[in-house]
Amino acid sequence: MTFRNLEVLVKNCREAWRGERKMQRIGFAAKLIAGVLEFKTMIDNETIPVEYLGGKPLCMNQYYEVLSSCRIPGLKRDAVVNHAKSSRPPKHITVVHNFQFFMLDVYNRDGTPLTTEQLCVQLERICDASLTPSAEPVGILTTQHRDTWGKTYADLIKDRTNKESVLAIQRSIFTLCLDGPMPQVPEDAYRSCAAVQMLHGGGSLWNSGNRWFDKTLQFIVGEDGTCGANYEHAPAEGPPIVALIDHVVEYTRKPEMVHSPTVPLATPQKLHFNITPEIKKDIEEAKQKMNELANDLDMRVIVFSHFGKNIAKAHKMSPDAFIQVALQLAYYRMYQHCCATYESASLRMFRLGRTDTIRSASSASAAFVKSFDDPNKQNTEKVDLLEKAVVAHRSYTNLAISGQAIDRHLLGLKMQAAEEKISIPDVFKDPSYAKALHYRLSTSQVPSKTDCVMCFGPVVPNGYGVCYNPMNDHINFAVSSFNGCQETNAADLAQAMESALVDMRTLLEQTPRAKL
Repeated sequence: MTFRNLEVLVKNCREAWRGERKMQRIGFAAKLIAGVLEFKTMIDNETIPVEYLGGKPLCMNQYYEVLSSCRIPGLKRDAVVNHAKSSRPPKHITVVHNFQFFMLDVYNRDGTPLTTEQLCVQLERICDASLTPSAEPVGILTTQHRDTWGKTYADLIKDRTNKESVLAIQRSIFTLCLDGPMPQVPEDAYRSCAAVQMLHGGGSLWNSGNRWFDKTLQFIVGEDGTCGANYEHAPAEGPPIVALIDHVVEYTRKPEMVHSPTVPLATPQKLHFNITPEIKKDIEEAKQKMNELANDLDMRVIVFSHFGKNIAKAHKMSPDAFIQVALQLAYYRMYQHCCATYESASLRMFRLGRTDTIRSASSASAAFVKSFDDPNKQNTEKVDLLEKAVVAHRSYTNLAISGQAIDRHLLGLKMQAAEEKISIPDVFKDPSYAKALHYRLSTSQVPSKTDCVMCFGPVVPNGYGVCYNPMNDHINFAVSSFNGCQETNAADLAQAMESALVDMRTLLEQTPRAKL
């Protein structure tokens, strides 16, 4: 979603262009807010259609956990609060611009949501009231290690003004981040740079301070029109977020038909913070740590344009299984061995279900990847092994979504032992158990109607994060690794992934199957 390529008809009128671009951004952001509020109405009225998988209804609870919720840092453990369920649900959102926070009421006194036109007026007021960046980007504190942030948070809210401002952010329906510029990069690196801005903001010199990362949902609209979302994972998985984003994107494409009532609008309220020398020191430390984290993460977003899920379907294979087996082949080609691989499996078939693990590395996938580049193997044998690997992945996926995978059961037993203060069973101390949980490939398929991709970082120092959105005729990939690890390289894995997919299609097309 971008209007980066707007033509500048009068190139010398730089000020006029800046003004036009500002209004374009504000107009889009206003429609984005209106689209979220329309989706919120569906949530409030419980009119979101129930989703089904294999003819079975899925739990819809996560849809009710996304808006008006926030993660709260604690000294020992964090908590998640949902203000939508309170006696006085919030009627405002938080807007962040130039590291400054504003409370924007998005409903009229009669309970109707503000129109896009009204929202434009309010957003312009906010931008005019925050023309220069705040000297103290308090939002950067939310990037700290959770234990550190818990201590800083306790100090921050000792001040009454700070406590009221923080509560306003936590209670808000969601946060809208109107970002400053992104780094200038070549066109072929634009998607990767945009993904980094959505994930962590690029560091303290860019937009990491223009966030409140504890908020469940933050929509981000960049200065050049680049937009996306950042979400805190504790309350929900990706599918409800994707459904909301799909709805918002469709809404932004509709013409605005509602005329604004001629009623005065209350000025958006700026949220103030009193920064003590101790908090200022914490802010400076958070900047340094955030910059280290940002510099260490390598994110590559690629569009695999050779084909999409259409090819897997044409060969009567699960597109997800096909992609996962290709990922196994890509990794094996790079390292000459297989590794523990995590793929998220939804447990929404059960009430309040969250996730379990699809273990994509299997005996069947190992047999396939070891045979693929073996010149002594016939193509017919390779196709047989590919089909077996795809079937094995699909079979384990079905077990996982049906509550029959192993990881959450084992985790539950381990936690129960800890809670009952009994000795941890030996199986959890075995080196093989630790190796099985060291996911060098942490992956997730997040399909959406919108031509976009989600992204996340690796879960181990020498690992990769791989997220993908298979469209009909192409696949969007986000591949991440850590620059500090000499063993991994996101660009290399992305290239290996592309080659593996192309080679697997070639194998299938050059090896006609006998018709029964």
